[in-house]
Amino acid sequence: MTVVVTICLLVAIWEGYKWFGQQTNDLVPGTGIELPVSTDDLTMPHALDIVGELAGDVRDGRSTLPMTLYLLKKAWFTLQEAAIGFTLGLVIGLALAVVMLRWRVVERGLLPWVNVSQTVPLIALAPIVVTWGRQQDLPDLFSISLIATYLTFFPVAVSALRGLKSPDAAHVELMRSYAASWGTTLVKLRLPAARAFLFPALKVAATLSVVGAIVGEISIGTKTGLGRAILEFAQRYAVFPERLYAAVIGSAVLGLAVFGLVNLAERWLEGRKRGVVT
Repeated sequence: MTVVVTICLLVAIWEGYKWFGQQTNDLVPGTGIELPVSTDDLTMPHALDIVGELAGDVRDGRSTLPMTLYLLKKAWFTLQEAAIGFTLGLVIGLALAVVMLRWRVVERGLLPWVNVSQTVPLIALAPIVVTWGRQQDLPDLFSISLIATYLTFFPVAVSALRGLKSPDAAHVELMRSYAASWGTTLVKLRLPAARAFLFPALKVAATLSVVGAIVGEISIGTKTGLGRAILEFAQRYAVFPERLYAAVIGSAVLGLAVFGLVNLAERWLEGRKRGVVT
C-alpha cells in the first residue's frame, strides 16, 4: 500500500510540475527566473506516455518483445553481475573489517586508503578493469562484477568494523575471564553485535551493486543488460524519450528489488532470533 501511495505521489508531483511549467512558460512567476528543469515533452514526457511505452513493444535484435519482457531480460543479466559483485563485496568487506579489528596497526594504515578508494571516478576505473579482464581472458560479466564489487565492499567494511567494535568493554572482559580466545569472542560476541550495523550497510551495498553493474555495462558497451538498454535508448532519445525513462524505471525497480531481498533476509534472521529466545 505504501509503495502505491508513493508512486501516486511521485506521479502527482511530476505532472503538477509539468503543468505549472507549461502554464508559466518554464518561468518562476513575476521573477523571470527559469525553472531548473524544462517541462517540454522531450525533457519531461507525461507519466501516462511512459506507462504506455512500458506496455508497448520494442525491437530486440531481429525479434520484437513487449517492453516489460525486454527490460526483464536485460535486468536478469544485470542482476547476475550485481549478485556476484555484492557477494564479493560482502566477503572482502567483512574480511577487511576483521583484519583491521585484529591488528590496529593495519586499521591505521589501511582504513584511510579504503576511504580514498571511493574518490576514484567509477567511469575512469571501468575501462581499466575491463581491459585487465580481457587480457586475462575473463568474461566481461566477471569484469563488470568487479566494478560492482568496488562499490559494495566499502560500506560493508566500514559498517562491519564499527559493529565489531560496538560491544561494551565489560562484555569483552567477561569473555576474557572465561578464557575465550580472540576467535571465540569474535564469533560469540562481536559478530552478533555487528548485525545491527551490518544490515543497513548491506542494503546500501545491494543497491550500489546494481549501480556498479549498470555503469560497467555502459562503460564497456556490453551487448545486453540494463546498461545496454539505457545506452541504446539514450541514442534515440530525441525520437523516443519515453523509452529511456522506461529503462530508468526498470533500473530503479531492480535496485528496489535487491534492497527488498536484503530487508527480507534481515527480517527472517530477526524472526529466527526471537524464536530462539522464546
